[in-house]
Amino acid sequence: MFSGSMVALVTPMADDGSIDTAAWQRLLEWHLAEGTSAIVVGGTTGESPTLTAAELADLAERAVATIARRIPVIVGTGTNSTAGTVERTRSLSRLGVDGVLIVTPYYNRPTQEGLYQHFMAAADASAAPVILYNVPSRTAVDLLPPTVARLAAHSRIAAIKEASGQVGRVREILEQSARELTVLAGEDAIARQSMLAGARGVISVTANVAPKAMHDLAVAAMHGDTSRAEAIDARLADLHQRLFVEANPIPVKWALAEMGLIGRGIRLPLTPLAFQHHDFVRAALRRAGALN
Repeated sequence: MFSGSMVALVTPMADDGSIDTAAWQRLLEWHLAEGTSAIVVGGTTGESPTLTAAELADLAERAVATIARRIPVIVGTGTNSTAGTVERTRSLSRLGVDGVLIVTPYYNRPTQEGLYQHFMAAADASAAPVILYNVPSRTAVDLLPPTVARLAAHSRIAAIKEASGQVGRVREILEQSARELTVLAGEDAIARQSMLAGARGVISVTANVAPKAMHDLAVAAMHGDTSRAEAIDARLADLHQRLFVEANPIPVKWALAEMGLIGRGIRLPLTPLAFQHHDFVRAALRRAGALN
């Protein structure tokens, strides 16, 4: 179910920080037209820490209605509280979504056993397939392959978004998980290498601004077409780096506004992209063919 180029979609906002539902609709339809393989609602790139439960549910419901089963809709339900994660997962997984994305509990720094019990409790509560999300650079905890292998035994845990920054981690997870588990790349800069190593797709920030190119990259890499994948990735390499010149999603929201797809709203504590980075990001957009 989960494969290809899946966009970690931004949450478009007006200048006052309110959600721009008209722009949300436009983004969803654009991604359908551009070949995006799945939509992730309310992930890190969607400013999940600042979205209320009601806002997240509304975004998910609108996505489900617009997408109408043409591609999967995945919603982020993870928090750093197991009880809170269970509650969000239980309610949001019953909105017609195709999956839930659950990040490791940030700040708390649980043990591997704590991580195991956290995800098992969330999976037990979910009505939809679960995608584990490992991103140590943001959470200060690393979900290790032996723990992933234990979790893979749960029938509802279907995949992992692996964003440790280690291509070899893809192979480790695949080798150690007795039950088939889909591994998804979680970092655009090494997505090509990760897919060539066995990942079945990528949950991408770059796909926000270059969805067709990321779709083509995923198709080439998953089919083992190394030369084509390398050629496409070379055009995107600057984007992969420069969309993180400040904390995600600051640069990618600025880029989408520059492309005329959304307004410039963003919620504190995030702030608009600093002026000195504008030309730097703009040049990467032009090289990728995302901006004239």
